[in-house]
Amino acid sequence: MSIISAVDIFDVRFPTSHDLDGSDAMNPDPDYSAAYLIIRTDAPDGLEGHGFVFTIGRGNEVEAAAIEALRDHIMGRDVEELLEDMGAASKLLMHDSQLRWLGPEKGVMHMAIGAVVNALWDLKAKRAGLPLWELLSGMSPEEIVALIDFRYLSDALTPEEALRILRFSEPGRQERKAILRAEGYPAYTTTPGWLGYSDEKLARLSKEAVADGFSQIKLKVGADLSEDVRRVRIAREAVGPDIRIAVDANQRWDVGMAIEWMSHLAPYDIAWIEEPTSPDDILGHANIARAVAPIPVATGEHVQNRVMFKQMLQAGSLQVLQLDAARVGGVNENIAILLLAAKFNVRVCPHAGGVGLCEAVQHLSMFDFVAVSGDKTDRMIEFVDHLHEHFITPVEVRDGSYWPPSAPGAGNEMLASTLAEFVFPDGPVWNKTIVLQRC
Repeated sequence: MSIISAVDIFDVRFPTSHDLDGSDAMNPDPDYSAAYLIIRTDAPDGLEGHGFVFTIGRGNEVEAAAIEALRDHIMGRDVEELLEDMGAASKLLMHDSQLRWLGPEKGVMHMAIGAVVNALWDLKAKRAGLPLWELLSGMSPEEIVALIDFRYLSDALTPEEALRILRFSEPGRQERKAILRAEGYPAYTTTPGWLGYSDEKLARLSKEAVADGFSQIKLKVGADLSEDVRRVRIAREAVGPDIRIAVDANQRWDVGMAIEWMSHLAPYDIAWIEEPTSPDDILGHANIARAVAPIPVATGEHVQNRVMFKQMLQAGSLQVLQLDAARVGGVNENIAILLLAAKFNVRVCPHAGGVGLCEAVQHLSMFDFVAVSGDKTDRMIEFVDHLHEHFITPVEVRDGSYWPPSAPGAGNEMLASTLAEFVFPDGPVWNKTIVLQRC
């Protein structure tokens, strides 16, 4: 038997606002950040579990404090017992009655729980000697269903329906694993489209994306209509008629404004409109979806839990579901969301615009292809070419596709040197940044 002997927590921030990487209509100067934890055990193998919550700077310390509040829930616990039943491990945190009062199952505490759950999955995959996508894809339908909390879902998805979906896909798993290793998983890139970039940089990066094999790019919109029309036109001229262009308003508009704004962008053959309004406005999204059709509505990176996803699917609020590896309650809840998407026959194109999100969410899409939907047609994982060098196992994206990771774990682990250099506010990068700002 081994026990959890330490939980170390870090406030890690990267000064991406200097070059306006990640800039959009709602977030003009983000500093990509992670409230990061390491779960250590007394086992002789020395393996650790790593997890994080993605933020964009100020407030990252609040998320780190929320993870700190969970420390005593797992310190000293039997590691084998936790990892043997990850459904129970998730519920241990989710069902704490006093913690639930802070949500329930949404907001800062819910994301902190997700980080701890994801760190446990990272440890479990490392102990199994498998990448997370392959560990999950090797579980039986019954084992997968046992991971899910079906409370609040049974009017849309029952355990029996989930089992039927998983059993239907089970016979082709090995073949799809081989396809994944031979073909990769399709990607699209947001790298050209940050709102703070110049026209020249937009055009150059758009052309580079096509040369790199991407069949879709995404542009940030929402701050100024005439500017958006001009920028989308520049991108369309740069990539030609055969490359898809999606646009992302990052929650900037009211419902009526979204409908009106999209009427001006529609002539440029828009692949989807992402986050057109408040992520909490389920019926508003449904109204927008009806009005802008056939342009699909994409959303999910700020949808707080499986219940909201259920309602959005029931209401027809989205046609592209964008789950996020670090927004909801971790791997378990994201599996429930994948099964909901399969039940409603809605394609999943995850959000990955942030530090570590590409590394983490690829595992969920690859698991979905192998064991849930069995499909990657018209499905893509977002890719942004920022900060991958800070991870032990950075993503491999080439020829416009993600290539399946083979290293054991969930892809969450940062380099020790990165944790030391970018810890806020005392890391060398931030000490240097503060001095430069004063000058």
